[in-house]
Amino acid sequence: MRTLTRAGLAAATAAVLALAPAGEALAAQGTFFYVGDNGEELNIDDPENGECYLLVSGARRAGNFTDTVAWVYAEHGCEGPVIMMTPGTMADFYDPIPHGVMFG
Repeated sequence: MRTLTRAGLAAATAAVLALAPAGEALAAQGTFFYVGDNGEELNIDDPENGECYLLVSGARRAGNFTDTVAWVYAEHGCEGPVIMMTPGTMADFYDPIPHGVMFG
């Protein structure tokens, strides 16, 4: 009977862990900042991995101070040519300037 109880407890624990939300595991830690084409300084704090973020008015300069890779895209919707920015890097952009970024 003890073996059956332990097996049932183990199965229930595994089911609870499998259904638990991932939470913060899906978010990068830190800040991605950029200077828009209009000179405005903007930032994205603790971005969700895999989500495309619009870079309002494009980005002339950016800094990836998150703990994950930032994929910087030339076009809205994270499409077109892409540049990889590793954590802790900064970059200046020229024509065409990027309009989207995705993390992870």
